[in-house]
Amino acid sequence: MITHKNISLFFIFLLLLLFLLNFYIAINIWWFVAIILVWLGINAFGSSRISSNYHVKAFCNNPFEKEKKIAITFDDGPSVFTLEVLELLKKYNAKATFFCIGKNIETHPEIVKQIIAEGHLVGNHSYSHSKFFDFYNAKKITEELQKTDSLLEKFTSKKINFFRPPYGVTTPSIRRALQLTGHKVIGWNIRSLDGGTKNQNLIFNRIIKRVSPGGIVLLHDTGSHSVLVLEQFLQFLQQNNYEVISVEELLNLKAYED
Repeated sequence: MITHKNISLFFIFLLLLLFLLNFYIAINIWWFVAIILVWLGINAFGSSRISSNYHVKAFCNNPFEKEKKIAITFDDGPSVFTLEVLELLKKYNAKATFFCIGKNIETHPEIVKQIIAEGHLVGNHSYSHSKFFDFYNAKKITEELQKTDSLLEKFTSKKINFFRPPYGVTTPSIRRALQLTGHKVIGWNIRSLDGGTKNQNLIFNRIIKRVSPGGIVLLHDTGSHSVLVLEQFLQFLQQNNYEVISVEELLNLKAYED
C-alpha cells in the first residue's frame, strides 16, 4: 500500500544509498535533486487526493453495494441556502449528511437544529475552514475539531464521529490530530465541483456521469446554483430508481457515539 510512511522510508533509503555510493563513484547532484522532486510530487498528489489513503484512511464509497443506493453530502454550511436544501430533501424523501463549519454553526444554530430534527446527519468540517488549515500543526487542528464537536454536540447530545478535512486535503498533522480525536474521515467518489463553478449544466452532467451504486456525492449548501442542481439531481435519481440514504447507512458506520 502506498502511504506517506512507506514512501518516506523508501526515498530516505534511496537518498542514503546514493550518498554512500558517492564515496566510491561520483554521483551527479542532479540525481539527488530529481529524487527529492519526485518525492515531493508524490507527497503533493497523495495529500490532495482524499481517496488515496496516503495519510489517513478515508471512506469514500461502498464498493460492495450492489443495489441502487447512494449518499449525498453537503459541505461548508450551515447557511441560508441550507433551508432550501432541506426543503428539497423532504420533497424527494432523501436523507443527507451535512459537514458543518464551526463558525457557521455559531451563526446559524437554528438551522443545525432543523437539520437534525428532519433526520439528517451532521459531521465536523473544522471550525474555521481556513485556507491555511493544511499548514496547521496537530495541536491547532485538534483544537478546531474539538471546538466544532462541542458546538454540534449541543444538538446531537452524542459524540461526533465523522470528519471531512477542508478541501479534502490530508497531512501528517491531520493524521496525528485524528489519532487523538478518533474521528472517521468521510470522503467522496463523486465530486460536483460546485464550489468552483456556477455552471449548472456542467455540474449536473459531471455528477450523473459518475453515479453508481454505493457512491458518495459531494455538494455544497452555500449557493443558489447548488440548490438548483440538487433538484435536477434528485429528479434524475428518482427517475433511475436510486434511493438516497445516509452515509451512516451506506457505510455501516456510526455517525455518533453515546
